[in-house]
Amino acid sequence: MERICKGNYVNVDSLNTKCYKLIKDYQKCLHKLNKYHILLPDCDITSPDCFLYRYTLMTFWANNKSVREALQVNKGSIGEWVQCNYKNISYNYDIKSSVAYHMKNSIDGYRSLIYNGDHDMMVPFLATQAWIRSLNYSITDDWRPWMINDQIAGYTRSYSNKMTFATIKASLLVST
Repeated sequence: MERICKGNYVNVDSLNTKCYKLIKDYQKCLHKLNKYHILLPDCDITSPDCFLYRYTLMTFWANNKSVREALQVNKGSIGEWVQCNYKNISYNYDIKSSVAYHMKNSIDGYRSLIYNGDHDMMVPFLATQAWIRSLNYSITDDWRPWMINDQIAGYTRSYSNKMTFATIKASLLVST
């Protein structure tokens, strides 16, 4: 797939029928997989039996009148709260890679923490590791566990450019 699609899996050239077929086959294999946490069953987020149901409940909570009053949200200042409100925010997907931005921040002396859930297919940690490797920074502190209450919470590695990469054990949606 990598060779035939030449690393392009999003805006596939319609003339590249081999790549298009490979991507369709790949999607078919994964269509029932929970892409946010591969060890959890794929389920309808609006079902109370679904692990992700709590995100639906979060919407009810955040829009509750007494909660908004407790948070001192001025009436009329904010409309309905929606997680991942893609409808009202127009994204322009013109940045194919953020590697150059990370490199510039590093050159400018900024410290950075890059992290991923280790069971998340939407932002897979292996892909993050690959672009970090592409920067060719030296490893200053190799893989080691990081702990919470004496339990391993993930693993981390540090680089010479003040960049630290961490995985978050069995996590999904770590950026929310």
